[in-house]
Amino acid sequence: MIPNWQATASKVAAGNGSAGHLAMEYLKLVTGMDIQHVPYKGTGPNLIDLLAGRTQATSAGTPPLMPHVRSGKLRVIAVGTPKRLASLPDVPTVAEQGYAGFETSQWYGLNAPAKTPPAIIQRLADEAGKAANTPALLQRFAAEDAEALGSSPREYAQFIAREQARWKDVIERAGVKAD
Repeated sequence: MIPNWQATASKVAAGNGSAGHLAMEYLKLVTGMDIQHVPYKGTGPNLIDLLAGRTQATSAGTPPLMPHVRSGKLRVIAVGTPKRLASLPDVPTVAEQGYAGFETSQWYGLNAPAKTPPAIIQRLADEAGKAANTPALLQRFAAEDAEALGSSPREYAQFIAREQARWKDVIERAGVKAD
């Protein structure tokens, strides 16, 4: 369980400022763990050292990790999503392990230039919403523990503003610097 992770450990991420780096900094802030960031030039080199035992932990999405989890070479201690993953139903979330509200899900959105006419923005949002509910997309995303969520342009803008504020706070508190 995460609350017992108090020893100094190396943590690896695909690079400075990557989603994995920020997720681990956030975990460090929330739990009080003493861990050292080791930046890598991508998930591949990150996993090579993790599998070789040169580092002790990482934060990454499930697609690159699952072959190693299935083979028994890696063990997932927790997931940063708000709910357990279908591919790892027995692995608790960080929140379930005593850190309520913890979430580090990666997300992607559809964006357009600032001066795009509102009618075009709405059309893009409508078409994206339709695509998010097609069986092919739902199946593709499920295979990678992802969910397709549709929202209005306004809801998406509000979500981005909340995420920017949340991660700005993590970056400032953790002292993350771009190198």
